[in-house]
Amino acid sequence: MRLAVVFGMNQIVSHGFGMFLFAALVPLMRDAIHLSHWHLAAIGALTQLAYLAGAMLLGVLGPRLGTARLSLATGSLSTALLFTMAQLETPWLIMLALTCLAASAAISWGAIVEIISRHAQPGQRSTALSAASSGTAWGYGLNGLLILLVVPVLGWQQAWQLAGITGLLVLVLTWRLLNSLKKPAVATADPEPSIPASRLLATICRERTAFLACLICFLAGFTTMPFSSWLNTYLDQQGLAASLGGYTWTTVGLTGMVAGLLTGRLADRKGHGVALLVIFSGFALGLLAFVYDPARFALVAGFGYGLMYFPMWGILAGWLSKTYSATATMQISGACMVTFGLGGTLGNLLAGYLRAATGSLDAVFMTLAGAALVLVMVGAWIQGQRPTMAPPVTAVPEVPLP
Repeated sequence: MRLAVVFGMNQIVSHGFGMFLFAALVPLMRDAIHLSHWHLAAIGALTQLAYLAGAMLLGVLGPRLGTARLSLATGSLSTALLFTMAQLETPWLIMLALTCLAASAAISWGAIVEIISRHAQPGQRSTALSAASSGTAWGYGLNGLLILLVVPVLGWQQAWQLAGITGLLVLVLTWRLLNSLKKPAVATADPEPSIPASRLLATICRERTAFLACLICFLAGFTTMPFSSWLNTYLDQQGLAASLGGYTWTTVGLTGMVAGLLTGRLADRKGHGVALLVIFSGFALGLLAFVYDPARFALVAGFGYGLMYFPMWGILAGWLSKTYSATATMQISGACMVTFGLGGTLGNLLAGYLRAATGSLDAVFMTLAGAALVLVMVGAWIQGQRPTMAPPVTAVPEVPLP
């Protein structure tokens, strides 16, 4: 589990801090650095575009530069930018730093997928990937602790500095881990096969496993991103206390911390179709209950969200690695991140349209529940199919280091 622990810590830094710490601190930073609503909107759009750009670059850069170099490079960049954020007071410089952090986070996850897919034992691969992906949930929790314990005493700048110190520690641990993985299990001079960039789109469109993985990520983005964007607004529309939203997001984080390990083990022992069906069913049931009675079942919806969102990435990557090489798995995972972003964009646009057309968010969350049921059907279909035969096992090449 050393791989899962170290790369889970990488997720804390790249996604937990790099992607979400600003959102947690922005109410405290806004007055000090004069952030307007326009600035916040621009940051949201630019970071989303940067994440998609990083995911697309991954398919090209990963096979050429080597995932060990990418992992160390993104870790170094994220750490430096986290330290820098404590000193920035100009809105456009903050936009630039957050944009770079978002692109770095996307590339970092792709590198993690490739390294774990190559080096983890087949029977533990999904457990390691799912546990690593749930590092984002631990980042959520640490962000809350920073707000509660650090910011009131030391200020928001110290929160960024502590995040940077954590990134520096994780960078050292990652370097040591990659050094220990340097020797290949079987000597070989041939690199592991990758998908040429010119054929990546054709592979996704024509091959069942790659297509379904991207479809799942599109539907997950379509449901989870509007849910997170509109949850507190919907609770306010229902006349519910603002604290209920806080408790719901706490439930999301706590569930995600545990779900990665448990659902990853389920995938390794019972099959990826079973694990996907379980997490999709939990998410759909939570949304259906929430639509029925938001006041009573908001925490249930949060539980389902945490159960599905965080471990999904690791389970899907483990499923892909049963059919594709580690490098190809990384490339398809990058495409999955792109489709997730496209699904989230479409979902938020549709939510805005339904809100304007109906004057209410009821139709929005009913639509999200319906899309979650489609996810359940996809999971059930995967579970009902015969497993795809994996290609012959290729030798494990040396991880390139700087």
